[in-house]
Amino acid sequence: MANTKSALKNIRKSNKLQEHNRHVRSTLKTLAKKVNAAEGDEASKAAAAYISALDKAAKRGIIHANKASRHKSALASKVAKA
Repeated sequence: MANTKSALKNIRKSNKLQEHNRHVRSTLKTLAKKVNAAEGDEASKAAAAYISALDKAAKRGIIHANKASRHKSALASKVAKA
């Protein structure tokens, strides 16, 4: 267990950040499912929301920038086929 006040604070802080990051990753998964399930005009709106969320998560360091690019590229090719 932590011995100092600052170590205790760091534990609290990291737990809070971990919870927030988990929430963002879960939201990304939900948005991806919505994109896959959507059709037509709904799909383009869902894709825009997903791309925006990916960019925000990558900017904040929650996911790696290359992962965001990979998902956006796959989404673009999926939309082009449809």
